[in-house]
Formats: sequence, C-alpha cells, structure tokens
Amino acid sequence: QVQLVESGGGLVQPGSSLLLSCAASGFNFRGYAMSWFRQAPDKGFEWVSTINYDARDDPAYEDSVKGRFTISRDNALNILYLRMTNLKSEDTAVYYCAKGVRDILAPRPLLHHHNFLGRGTRVTVSS
Repeated sequence: QVQLVESGGGLVQPGSSLLLSCAASGFNFRGYAMSWFRQAPDKGFEWVSTINYDARDDPAYEDSVKGRFTISRDNALNILYLRMTNLKSEDTAVYYCAKGVRDILAPRPLLHHHNFLGRGTRVTVSS
C-alpha cells in the first residue's frame, strides 16, 4: 500500500534552516508529481510547493516561501525533500507530503489533486 513518511521537523529559531524528507513506498514514485502542504495551528491546509514527476519543469511555490524553500526529489531513492531556509514564525505548522494524482500537476494544485497524504512532521519556529 502507499506509504508517505515525513521526517526532519523540529523546534528552531527564526532564521534557521531545516531539511524535511518524505520517504515514499508502495507506488511508482518516479511516475507522479509530489507536493508539500502545511497546516498551521487552527488553520486549514495550505499548499506549499509541487514538483512534477521528472523535475524537469521549474517547481511551483506558494508566494510566502519563494526564495526560501526548495523542493527536490530523488527518484532513485523514492524520497521527496523540502529545504527550508530563513524560517519565520509564520512557517510554524505540520508539514505533509502528498502524492499527486498524475505525473504533472498545474501550478498551485489543490489538495484534491492529490490522493495520499503522509502523517506529517511538525515544524515550530520560535525564539
């Protein structure tokens, strides 16, 4: 069965960096677009970034993370990454890895364009 397992979250100070990972199994990882979503306390799911199946197109980013976050994937190891730099308090959230329903997703895909979600990893940015 499909499994998405996120890791790498933690408590960090503003301005710090973190590398989130998502280990995928149970499906042909290299054949699907992948995304990161986040959910801040008392808020709904927010799309963060998407990378298409072969990473040839430029990844898409939510405006508030552009220039600070970098999504990437290793199709040989079935791992999705999110490198987060210059973290801000407003980045505090649980971050979820999501499997797209197809190989290429339009920019700014919605949650229903994905059919599996991991359990999430918590990121807390606080001084």
